[in-house]
Amino acid sequence: PSFDPGGGGINVSRAIAIMGGQSTACVALGGTVGHRIAGMLEAAGVTLQQMQAPGETRQSVAVTDRDSGLQYRFVMPGPAWGDAHVGQSIAHILQTAQAGGLVVLSGSNPPGVPADYAALLAPRLSQRGAGLIVDTSGPALRAVAGGGHDVTLLRMDAEEAEDLAGTPLPERADTARFAASLVQAGAAKAVIVARGGDGNIIADGESAWHAEAAKVEVVSKVGAGDSFLAGFTLGHARGLPAHEALGLGAAMASAACMTPATELCRRKDVDRLFDARVLTRL
Repeated sequence: PSFDPGGGGINVSRAIAIMGGQSTACVALGGTVGHRIAGMLEAAGVTLQQMQAPGETRQSVAVTDRDSGLQYRFVMPGPAWGDAHVGQSIAHILQTAQAGGLVVLSGSNPPGVPADYAALLAPRLSQRGAGLIVDTSGPALRAVAGGGHDVTLLRMDAEEAEDLAGTPLPERADTARFAASLVQAGAAKAVIVARGGDGNIIADGESAWHAEAAKVEVVSKVGAGDSFLAGFTLGHARGLPAHEALGLGAAMASAACMTPATELCRRKDVDRLFDARVLTRL
């Protein structure tokens, strides 16, 4: 078996580092597993701002059946957080965030963390001149989608979008209209919906774009969504227009699917796929 540091935010920082970007991973770590992850991140060249977790850092397992090619993921629950840990984590992020920077909140909330965590964080980041990008699920996603929290970007997959919409979104135009409606409702300045093999759609207050998903041999999908988020964030930070940042995210997600286990993307694959990107205004 292979071991890699993981979790949404960690994977985003790892992928940004692979592409020559710079980020700081704000991570709650605890116990033997946490100590091991810290060492692996340092070896990967990821800047780490560590806070103490309320317990042992969880491990998750991805198993690939070599005969069928199917992949099975076993995601273990982490330790429960109390109000003090939640407050410490917000303070930790605010101390690390820089004016003009972007904070990426990626993954599901740990047990005990309130659904409105992003809503607590976003206005305080805005006061410091930093933006917030959110990719979460369940009640936490619904809390952000409800609007009014000054979020820079909200990302979700097609199934989550249909759940929020309360109706199927079979066509790209359907997805684009729904994403635009979330922007209009104040969920975020821009909304991205990942449509799996049918690519990704972004809508903001002015336009909607679609980025094709590259046709690649899928080895492992672990970290593909995080790699997408890393690509979009890196492109945004480098001043790319939103649709070009979308294209970079799509290239990094496809590249991540080409690597085994939790390896994430390879820069040479990303460069090739980004050069061949197909972007369409909807």
